[in-house]
Amino acid sequence: MPEWTIGDVVDAIADVIPDRPMTVCGDRRTSYGEMAQRTRRLANFLAERGFGTHRERDELDNWECGQDRVALIMHNDRYPEMVIGCLKARTVPVNVNHHYTPGEVADLLDYVKPRAVIYHRALGAKFADVLGSVGADLLIDVDDGTDGLGIPGSVGVDDAVAQGDPELRIAGSPDDAIMYCTGGTTGRPKGVLWRQGDTYVSSMVGADHESATVIHDKVRRNQGAPWFAVSPLMHAAGLWTVFSGTLAGLPVVLYDDRTKFNPPLVWRTAERQRVGMMTMVGDAYAAPLIEELNRNSYDLSSLYAIGTGGAATNPKHVSALLEKLPKLTIINGYGSSETGNMGFGRNQRGSHRDTFDLREGGTVVSDDMTRFVEPGEPEVGWVVRTGRIPLGYFDDADATRKTFPVVDGRRVVVSGDRASLEADGTLRLYGRDSLVVNTGGEKVFVEEVEAVLRACPGVVDALVVGRESDRWGQEIVALVETSSETTADAEALHAACVADLARFKAPKEFIFVDKVRRLGNGKADYRWAKSQATQRVTT
Repeated sequence: MPEWTIGDVVDAIADVIPDRPMTVCGDRRTSYGEMAQRTRRLANFLAERGFGTHRERDELDNWECGQDRVALIMHNDRYPEMVIGCLKARTVPVNVNHHYTPGEVADLLDYVKPRAVIYHRALGAKFADVLGSVGADLLIDVDDGTDGLGIPGSVGVDDAVAQGDPELRIAGSPDDAIMYCTGGTTGRPKGVLWRQGDTYVSSMVGADHESATVIHDKVRRNQGAPWFAVSPLMHAAGLWTVFSGTLAGLPVVLYDDRTKFNPPLVWRTAERQRVGMMTMVGDAYAAPLIEELNRNSYDLSSLYAIGTGGAATNPKHVSALLEKLPKLTIINGYGSSETGNMGFGRNQRGSHRDTFDLREGGTVVSDDMTRFVEPGEPEVGWVVRTGRIPLGYFDDADATRKTFPVVDGRRVVVSGDRASLEADGTLRLYGRDSLVVNTGGEKVFVEEVEAVLRACPGVVDALVVGRESDRWGQEIVALVETSSETTADAEALHAACVADLARFKAPKEFIFVDKVRRLGNGKADYRWAKSQATQRVTT
């Protein structure tokens, strides 16, 4: 069965449903036909300036990239258009987290070495000094309605699209790469290189279609309610949501994230667009969305599912959503930039799942990474995926070899998470190995302690880290944010921990903070948490 590029799938869909909306963001509505045409023009604009592929995949090691990189420093609006246009040009779109500081962005761009940068105008102003010295051959400015002009020498995106040939279709390859830069919890981000043919199947609910007719038949039948990507598209999970919907022929609403996260806007958008499914990022989104539902009512009768991933979602938030929206299904996604979308769990009112159903290729290997674990074994090993997995980390041979080893004759990607397989084949997740604290010879997965704390009355958020200790080697420390309406004291929190967990897992100290800091994607900022815990000892 032939593999497909993302651009070819978009074009195939546009051939049969050109007038159906593909993306909606604020007042902007883009049909499949318009998207196919605009991305073709953008691709040709880039190609006419020498951008594209200079060395084919079969000439390269897995960590090498023979294609020009294009950095995207953008909000959600028009993000899919830029990704597809870059892919059609056989260049590699690279996500850049616009919540980074200018110094962090400069460091990332120095690593990626893009030949072009596409930026929203407001973000161009924020990173003007960086973009002025990055050495890119081309800067493309996207008007976002803010005052001011783009960086001198930039080309407006609409001018670029208008200059591109409307007819020429560049022949791409499923071997062409897409890169997802991971934020991680420590260290500099890494660029994960995926073949398009693999990421389409593993994370965008795609397949190796026998012909375009298969795609045509699928999208003609698929006339369901729109999806709503509240998650930021600069992160892989948000982009996967958009492409999972659009490449199946569904309209996808993009949250207009040019301003601070606005829960009333989220619910008004879901109500107005009559969305069927929406996605969010863990507690950072769930808590304020629930607060808004408690304040105001919305007609959300079309909403049948909320997908959450990228960060933990407190069971009490899941219960609160199901109480407000009793017909809802909460889908907990599991995956990473390295593994793709590899597992999910479902919760409905009256039922709770704490394990994940694995997608094809997802499994567990033994602690010593010599064999694959069988369902029902008690061993806590490593979560891995086989089959359609990334090529490796851009420009990092050592990290590629470490994260993508061969186990029992099969190449795998090691997620870094520890887990076991239940007898029914589902995955029981314990947490990231990098966040395991060894205290007094006992290993503690911090996510397990955090889950207990976040479920306590009065606790808004909590992070747990290890701190050096003369007595224990490391000791467990919790940073806790409490509600202004309800108080939570250290004694009550400790009692809650020892009631549900072994005593050695209970924090030795509770540090109450005004706000638990999270990264722009909703993930925990463990570097900040560790520094706060350490300062408490040294000051």
